[in-house]
Amino acid sequence: MLKIFGGRPDHPLADPRELRRVLDALPPQEQKALEELAHWHESVAAAEGFKFEQRVQLLAALDEAAQPRLRKLSREYLAAARPSRFQETQMWTRIHEYWKHAGHAYSVCLENAPKASDRALPVAVVRALRSLAQQIKWLHVRYGPMDPASWAALGKAFAFAEARGLVDEKVVVNATTGQSTSPRQEFLAAMMFSASSPDSLLPLEVELAERLIAEFAGGFTLAPQPGPELPYWIDLGQPMGPQRAAKNPPKGGPGLRCLGPGSALAALATLEKRIQAGRQVPAELNLGGTYAPEAVLDVMQHLATYWSPDHPERRHPRHSVKSRMSISHGFDGVLEALGGGGSLDFDKRATESWLVENVSAGGFGAIVPQAKSDWLRVGALLAMQPEGGQNWIVGMVRRVNKLPSQEARVGIQTLSRAPVPTRFDMRGLGEQMAVLLPPLTPAPGDVSIALRTGIFTPGVNLEAQFQGRHHVYMPQGVTERGEDYDLVKYREMVREE
Repeated sequence: MLKIFGGRPDHPLADPRELRRVLDALPPQEQKALEELAHWHESVAAAEGFKFEQRVQLLAALDEAAQPRLRKLSREYLAAARPSRFQETQMWTRIHEYWKHAGHAYSVCLENAPKASDRALPVAVVRALRSLAQQIKWLHVRYGPMDPASWAALGKAFAFAEARGLVDEKVVVNATTGQSTSPRQEFLAAMMFSASSPDSLLPLEVELAERLIAEFAGGFTLAPQPGPELPYWIDLGQPMGPQRAAKNPPKGGPGLRCLGPGSALAALATLEKRIQAGRQVPAELNLGGTYAPEAVLDVMQHLATYWSPDHPERRHPRHSVKSRMSISHGFDGVLEALGGGGSLDFDKRATESWLVENVSAGGFGAIVPQAKSDWLRVGALLAMQPEGGQNWIVGMVRRVNKLPSQEARVGIQTLSRAPVPTRFDMRGLGEQMAVLLPPLTPAPGDVSIALRTGIFTPGVNLEAQFQGRHHVYMPQGVTERGEDYDLVKYREMVREE
């Protein structure tokens, strides 16, 4: 409708009473409520007639209504007791789609921002950056593929803040905590998160990394030119994520920005020592939940590695190859492949065929031709048989990067080249099938064993008979926990019969 005399925009939420009614009438189910709020973001972004400040305030009201629902759904998604595959996909879709619509709506606001100064400008920039960063984060939770449009919008929003002199404007986004942020802080948090190799973290670790980065974002640094303490760079005019400085940035480009951890690296080390000394996570550290100190320390050590000015070096040199490899996955799949699953004839039709790109003493880099399976994630247990070989080796997925072509590139750590499916006696549980994993480099007395989830009991030995000798395995601790297995380090003792 053409509004000759101005007045209120022709949109139902332009009436504050209708906005209140819509928000009060949101469904109690988080997923349905987020679906409705995403729809309203899309509707408000497309509507004509709103003044800039009015549109930003309206989007912010929708955003505030979404936050407790997003937090609850995120906790359920990342909980130790995982939902079904169908439920997990639905939950992820609702969270990601909400942030996608919110990011687009705020980006539209910036595209139509007034030329003059407006008090809503820094609010729109901060909320745009945060929404786009969350969209990228949730893509990382499922290992991609990354959306170039998200990177383009993120760079454009920060370039807008720079052009308007808003990068250090303080904005209180969370009225409950009263904590303030700025466009610079939000942009650097998003950049340092993606620079910290989230494709080698479990979903819960991705969440912890993002929370820790938010705590330290005020110490990150940004400059227009490279420097020894700025290990990453970005081009605001390109749809790209942060790149390691080892890959030479373009010289003097107008969109070039170099970034690094700044004082956050020392602050991270200080906090790490504090947690190690007290064996507890400080109460003032806002991680969105309660986590074991060991889990937080693991993520902190991961961040310290990627924030270091020195590029993380591989333990073993890699060599390019091109060969096929049969893959069987999961604890049961590994047992079946090794002949310990109880089946008389392992059905190789259940295996997948991956293309190995490179190999080292410690693992493989491979391409997964059709990465549609939800099981493909960091920590997945694999049995692998090189093309033409008869032996199986056991490894673990350490990195996943899904591509738009439905392929994925994965990094695999080799756990053992001579795995043995073994029947162990375990006090109170009787006989249990597990996988004995002799180490790559022989180490007298130490061995790893993969057990089905729920079997391991601290302090309880495993016992087995081999060639007339009685072997006793005394637990030293769990080194890895997967979706369907625990990897436990044992000290081996042998008794002659």
